[in-house]
Parts: sequence; structure tokens; C-alpha cells
Amino acid sequence: MRSMLFAGVLLAMPLATAAATQVQVVGLFPNAAVVYVDGQRKLVRAGQTGPGGVQVISADSRGAVLRVDGVERRYELSREYSAGFAAPSRAQMSIAQGAGGHYWVAGSIDSQPVQFLVDTGASSVALNEAQARRLGIDYRVNGKPMVVSTASGTANAWRVHLSSVKIGPLEVLGVEAVVIEGGSPTEALLGMSFLNRVSWREDQGMLRLESKI
Repeated sequence: MRSMLFAGVLLAMPLATAAATQVQVVGLFPNAAVVYVDGQRKLVRAGQTGPGGVQVISADSRGAVLRVDGVERRYELSREYSAGFAAPSRAQMSIAQGAGGHYWVAGSIDSQPVQFLVDTGASSVALNEAQARRLGIDYRVNGKPMVVSTASGTANAWRVHLSSVKIGPLEVLGVEAVVIEGGSPTEALLGMSFLNRVSWREDQGMLRLESKI
């Protein structure tokens, strides 16, 4: 199951404002943008206000319209850094291999605590219905119905988008996930919709991960 993101994490030219607010657009989604403002990074949906009072007016696959200090303009993504602006350092973490050769890690979804089982064979983050309800995910209203294949056969499911998935210092915004009908998987699966957005490798019983920005 491939991610439906319009753009990966890219870096855009910061806006120049009278207040010298440092603003970058570091990701684009349908009607939402990830803005990086003076050291704070947040997914902001159209019509909402993010860090530093930056408001997202609209966003599409080509860029976002932002209102900063009352000035509204459209900015396209760029891989360029502006002169004098330092890129955020890359976050890193390591997970030790557990029983059965699995990797378990405590994290969060939309700031709610979750115990993850890292699963490189899962195409996306996966939750069962009880987990989704505990996290306040209204998957039946906001999700897209689908059928998925599991170890025990096929099952009804709903494709959703999570605002934030975080493990340790690594946070990915706008992550595709699947809520599966019933009680499987028993643990939340940290699948490739998260892992593809970070750098990772296995090294002598350790899973080493690093942010891409």
C-alpha cells in the first residue's frame, strides 16, 4: 500500500517578514502543509494557524499559500536553503532486538502513547479497532473502506491519515495508516508508511533509525 502523499519531505525557501520569522515548508499533503517555524515543526491544515502565527490558507502538490505577519503569498517547494539558515539536525535512535528477533518500541500517535512492533513487511502503520478507538481515530467517518490481506485471511479495513507518529526523537507528520476490523494486529504495527520517511538499517541486532531532515 503506497503512501498518498503529494510530496515527501522537502525544504523550501523561508519567508522574509518584518519580524524576521524563519519559516520553511518541509512537506505537502492534500489541504495541509508541514511548516517549520523558528525551530518548531508542525502539520497545519488549511484554515488553521501553526507555530509563530503562520496560517496555511491552502496547499496542493506544487506548494502552499501561507499568511505570515498578515502577508499572504504562495510558496513552492525547493531543495535550496536560504543563506544563513541552518538546517535542523538529524534525530537518531537505536532499538535493540527483542525476543523472537522482533523490534519493540514505545511511541505515540497524535501525542497518545502506543507500543509499536516494527514490521518491515507491513506496507503501512496498522491498528486494530480497539486501538483506533482509544486513540480517538474516527476511522468509520474519516477513513476510506478497503479490504486487506492478513495472516488469517482477508479483513475489512479503513485507510486513514494520522497527524503525527513519533518514536523517541523521530517524528513523522501526515502518516498513512490502516485500521483493521477486529482484534488483529494485537500490537500496533510500525510499517513502511513510517519507515519509508526515515533512514533505517539493521546492524548486529540493532535497528538504527535517523530522520531525513
